[in-house]
Amino acid sequence: MSFCCGASMIGTKGTLKHLRTHIHNVPILLCPVCHRVEVHYLVENEYDILAEYAHSDQAPEVDFFEYAEHKSGEDLFENCVNTENEDPLEIVLNQIDMALDLLTVAKQFEDEEWMDQLKRRLQILSKRKHRLLQRNAT
Repeated sequence: MSFCCGASMIGTKGTLKHLRTHIHNVPILLCPVCHRVEVHYLVENEYDILAEYAHSDQAPEVDFFEYAEHKSGEDLFENCVNTENEDPLEIVLNQIDMALDLLTVAKQFEDEEWMDQLKRRLQILSKRKHRLLQRNAT
């Protein structure tokens, strides 16, 4: 399980740009709060090698799964709390629950900085929850 700014990251596949080459279907982890993206740690070395070869060949696009030896998507994302295939509202609700749990711990430690970070995260997640509820209502 990977974390970013205290939120658990969502496992998915995406397109990343390395210099002038777009690499499709890369297993990535996405932060639902700050939207930071990182290559999944189990395929990071393969991604780096493919990106360098693709760039040196001046390939405009490559598909990660055509060139990399990898585990299935289920194996890659088995330790992720959420994946992109899940309902976005459920993901946000899960993230809110975890942030509230962490806020309880931060209060026990009397860590003001951590509590402030968690409160900001909860504000962002609450706004996202509100937008998703509005979207679902229409």
